[in-house]
Amino acid sequence: MPGHIFGRSTRGTLPTAVEGDGAYIIDASGKRYLDGSGGAAVSCLGHSDPDVRAALHAQLDRIAFAHTGFFTTEAAEALADMLIDKAPAGIDRVYLVSGGSEAVEAAIKLARQYFLEIGEPQRHRVIARRQSYHGNTLGALAAGGNLWRRAQFAPLLTEVSHIAPCYEYRDRREDESQEAYGQRIADELEGEIAALGAESVMAFICEPVVGATAGAVPAVPGYLRHIREICDRHGVLLIFDEVMCGMGRTGYLFACEEDGVAPDMITIAKGLGAGYQPIGALLTSAKIYDAIAKGSGFFQHGHTYMGHAMAAAGAGAVLRAIQDRGLLAQVRERGEELDAALRARFGQHPHVGDIRGRGLFRGIELVEDRETKDPFDPKLKLHAKIKAAAMEEGLICYPMGGTIDGARGDHVLLAPPFILTPDQVGELTDKLGRAVDRALAA
Repeated sequence: MPGHIFGRSTRGTLPTAVEGDGAYIIDASGKRYLDGSGGAAVSCLGHSDPDVRAALHAQLDRIAFAHTGFFTTEAAEALADMLIDKAPAGIDRVYLVSGGSEAVEAAIKLARQYFLEIGEPQRHRVIARRQSYHGNTLGALAAGGNLWRRAQFAPLLTEVSHIAPCYEYRDRREDESQEAYGQRIADELEGEIAALGAESVMAFICEPVVGATAGAVPAVPGYLRHIREICDRHGVLLIFDEVMCGMGRTGYLFACEEDGVAPDMITIAKGLGAGYQPIGALLTSAKIYDAIAKGSGFFQHGHTYMGHAMAAAGAGAVLRAIQDRGLLAQVRERGEELDAALRARFGQHPHVGDIRGRGLFRGIELVEDRETKDPFDPKLKLHAKIKAAAMEEGLICYPMGGTIDGARGDHVLLAPPFILTPDQVGELTDKLGRAVDRALAA
């Protein structure tokens, strides 16, 4: 009997998830799937964490929801305090929402209102990067550089400039050091600001480690520092989108910590709630908050479920688990083990061109020819074949196409739970290896 869910696709039938057990999801037939990607880099504590469940039960017994037009809650206040205690220098306020797209929308709108409040209304332009992803609502989609996601909605999107990504595997010349490459790519931002007119640019947004669109591509050393300097030179706000790479995923609570760069705003979600409740947040500097507070006193934005007490209580428990259990150090250690396992399994694979990432945020890029780096024909839909083969093997991973330019290229993104064991590192790698080989043979 057909159901009535309007899902992501109208084709095929999905297995029904009925139970979570640590790093595994169990379907209605009893089959176990190792969650090698945390869904979409969400389930950082796995699917059955007792402390998070207990926190949600306790909050439900007190109060589940109070509209933020009338009340704050202890859960929301405590979560904000925890985040700011660990946030990069200058970050002082937390705006709680229900997901990553909402956080990015809020960041773009706050950037605009900030410049209105300080008397620079001419600043309205956003610069972002090609091969980025910032969410699926219209403002976030416009900022993103994922051509496949943007294409059919292009007439609805606001104008955003897109410069080159920091994509070392494809774009660094053989005669360039990492530092020189980072400087050259960062200089594209300087050029775009000049072309648009510095007085019109309000913000630059980027992912410190690119997630879904390109597959765990980290910034080269020095790149984000150069970006910060350019933004400061021209009075442009710097927004880091850490929705996918943040909240411990790279081994640091905020991914930008590893680069030693502090932005003006940070967007987070996914691992913040670990999937137990929908939640996201925009973190912003004291400078931006103070401009609103001393001006109109009101951010002209909002959603019904922002600051939701249940979501905030769950996220608070997630943050305590990450910190109290030493999971950041474990992510770095287990990430090195996963990297080593991937290189042992795929390092000499004739169709794996690059293995990259940080912490438990890893990607492999598939190529038809390792020497030329030529990708497979997009018509083959290799990424889709890998996903299907992995599910048959009992592995959840996150393959995508269009890695290079929105049309060409295939990669697999891995973002397993922080609780992953050494044995499960081997299980993940073995299952992925079989899935890749089966897909290539199909």
